[in-house]
Amino acid sequence: MRPAFLNKGDKVAVVATAKRLDPGQIDAALDHIRSWGLDVVCGRHLLSSDRLFAGTDEERGADLQWAINDPSIKAVIFGRGGYGTARIVDRIDWEAFSKAPKWLCGFSDLTVLHSHLLANLGMESLHTTMPIFFKDGNSNAGSESLRKALFGEQSNVLWGSHEMDRLGSAEGALVGGNLSVLDSIVGTPSDVDWTGKVLFIEDLTEYLYHLDRMMVQFQRSGRFKGLSGLIVGQFTEMIDNETPFGKSAYEIILEAVSMYSFPVAFGAPIGHVDHNEAVFHGRRVQLESSDSGNKVTFF
Repeated sequence: MRPAFLNKGDKVAVVATAKRLDPGQIDAALDHIRSWGLDVVCGRHLLSSDRLFAGTDEERGADLQWAINDPSIKAVIFGRGGYGTARIVDRIDWEAFSKAPKWLCGFSDLTVLHSHLLANLGMESLHTTMPIFFKDGNSNAGSESLRKALFGEQSNVLWGSHEMDRLGSAEGALVGGNLSVLDSIVGTPSDVDWTGKVLFIEDLTEYLYHLDRMMVQFQRSGRFKGLSGLIVGQFTEMIDNETPFGKSAYEIILEAVSMYSFPVAFGAPIGHVDHNEAVFHGRRVQLESSDSGNKVTFF
């Protein structure tokens, strides 16, 4: 299932289901979204605070429920990630959303929602940057990609070749997101079967040994066995121990999938960087990795 793309004048909601936002922190970003011709409305609890969260579980859940239930709202953009979305996903009633779907836009901690929608509703969603990443109100590659995706103008993602690429072509539904979140939802109602899929992964500030632990877990549990292809995004500000692990993030990933033959494309502009390209989670894609570069085409 695929939500409708937006038109100028449409209403979009901004909510926070994870880490709290400071007053005024994304005001300029909201004005930037308005400059696209969209009517921006904010969740009642957008600036609420409870410990590290943007309000209590009840408050964050209520904002998300309001945003997906209101028929006048055509897309939901999440203000930031962090941690907390998994705490509320099972509180949400998706009945109204399933009858009148809309784009849910975010990444990182929002990986749980992307996976949940696909696993339970067969619904596409948008893995995109969030207002916290253009909080100065200026356009960057990520915000422009979000705009293009919302208005149906994003047809592919291109990036240069990487010395570690395993060349080839693959097709399948695009799934994935933040590796740590994907690891945390294994065995839950939000877990997606990766068989025949093109998986994309990214992460931030993880210890290299913990990255290796996750990759070994996926390897041992057979999660990589049925993949059609793998897209490796940005692994930003990774952390090593006093005794070095001895491999980079990309080397750890390549080692974990070394016994398989599917193509692997490294260095995709997806992750915790300004150039965070919007991709359609759940959309059928073609991945092409060649000496001349890498390309994902959305069907």
